[in-house]
Amino acid sequence: MGLISGVLGFIFLSALLFSNAQGAVHKHYWVVKQTNFTKLCTTSTILTVNGSFPGPEIHARKGDTVFVTVQNDGPYGITIHWHGVRQPRNPWSDGPEYITQCPIKPGGNFTQEINLSKEEGTVWWHAHSDWSRATVHGAIKVFPANGTSYPFNEPDGDQTIVFSSWYKSNVMDVLNEALAAGSDPNVSDAYTINGEPGDSYNCSKETMYSLLVETGKTYLLRIVNAILNEEMFFAIANHNMTVVGSDGAYVKPFSTDYLFITPGQTMDVLVTANQSASYYYMVLTPFLDTESSYDNTTSTALIKYSGNYTTPSSIPTPTFPNISDSISAQLFVVRLKSLADAAHPINVPTNITRQYFMTVSVNLFACPNSTGCTVDGNNKLAASLNNDSFLLPSTSMLQEYYDSNYNVSGFADQLPDKPPTPFNYTTVVNMSAYTSEGRGVITLNYGDEVEILFQGTNIGATQNHPMHLHGYGFYLVGTGSGDFDNGTDRGRFNLVDPPEVNTIGVPRKGWSAIRFKADNPGVWFLHCHFERHITWGMSTVVIVKNGDTNETSMRPPPSYMPPCS
Repeated sequence: MGLISGVLGFIFLSALLFSNAQGAVHKHYWVVKQTNFTKLCTTSTILTVNGSFPGPEIHARKGDTVFVTVQNDGPYGITIHWHGVRQPRNPWSDGPEYITQCPIKPGGNFTQEINLSKEEGTVWWHAHSDWSRATVHGAIKVFPANGTSYPFNEPDGDQTIVFSSWYKSNVMDVLNEALAAGSDPNVSDAYTINGEPGDSYNCSKETMYSLLVETGKTYLLRIVNAILNEEMFFAIANHNMTVVGSDGAYVKPFSTDYLFITPGQTMDVLVTANQSASYYYMVLTPFLDTESSYDNTTSTALIKYSGNYTTPSSIPTPTFPNISDSISAQLFVVRLKSLADAAHPINVPTNITRQYFMTVSVNLFACPNSTGCTVDGNNKLAASLNNDSFLLPSTSMLQEYYDSNYNVSGFADQLPDKPPTPFNYTTVVNMSAYTSEGRGVITLNYGDEVEILFQGTNIGATQNHPMHLHGYGFYLVGTGSGDFDNGTDRGRFNLVDPPEVNTIGVPRKGWSAIRFKADNPGVWFLHCHFERHITWGMSTVVIVKNGDTNETSMRPPPSYMPPCS
């Protein structure tokens, strides 16, 4: 143990010397291990961090640096990603498996450096290897820097609300069975709110999560959607929510009686306890306007007012959009707008130097009879961007990029900037569903002003796709239904106060446009945040070249990275 402690101390000291920390420095030691939990009348063995589900929270201020040593005492390799943290010039600690690092082997450890730069509000962390993030995840609360404050009145309370998927079975078995058959994986058995399914499920009433509030006080709820494969609606009976932030950035406040939130997104909302002292349901239910399989269950939690009163025999339940109400989903999205004021300026790129039109599709691969594929005859499910289904390597792409003196051609191809064959994307009926496997990446020069137009298609099982880019916050400048019209739709782009986010939902048979400036050099994963779609290849890598100075170039690797062999 003394030797291990010494090695960890050396790793931390080396990382600290290389860090560009200007704020406070925080240190955490996490142990990934298997833990037994009993839910839904069944005891399941799940992977956890420090034995908790959801995992531990990180609390820091804007500008702080956090070092987390991850000790893997689990049965298989693991990586941890800091979702929504830009990690300026430091992709080495970003965490996606085989993109920026190889997994931490069982018995091994890795100290990661999390640089909080522009983020303020709520972001989160999760495993980024196979489907481990089902239970390995938690919130990161980023408070205002010292000497600054919220752009709203200081709340009386601050509570994290994490939405998760719960499987009775081992989630890795669920994944492996689906891969063997080439089919859609089994859906989860429940959704949870702060780890508890709620009283709509068997054996779950007594453990249902409850939030104690005091009459007249206002609470900041930091909501994280860590669910694997479903976008969600959320509402609180008799209480409106004021949305004040999303994905680690503030938005113009607006009042709403429901949230629409995709996997990967965070929402900061204010709730005032302004009702009669009683119990009120918080309800979480899926949004899915598709024929794909999904977990069609409902999770509940309670708001309980403090004080003396009779427990109600009937608890108020909220009403909100039905499961396939795509109009309500989109109406919520378009209400998100940046503060865009003197204290919170934005800089939307307008001189676009790199433009991508990117089709987002669920596809098929043909496979030999001997593999036992079961989908649509002798096929297996796949997914693609511009008809390229991304194949993960078995080594770290970031390390290969660094070792080859920043030469991309040795380990990847270039993703085309438009689909190989143009077609009527949302109305096509005769376009082939088949795609091909590849390793197409996007290579950008430092300083490029980038626009990516994600276009949903009518190929395969059509649905929304929550797209997430590592290493960047980007501006959602437009979204709409049908095929993108370069004249009419582009003329409606919001270039004044678009939300700065890191995860957006591309509407089913619709489109979303994002813009960002390529000012963070490194190797950054871009993917759908549905786990089954990542597994099928709906991803690519954005490689941003170094600038002309040390300050605009990637930092060198830390003294230790998890080995790939």
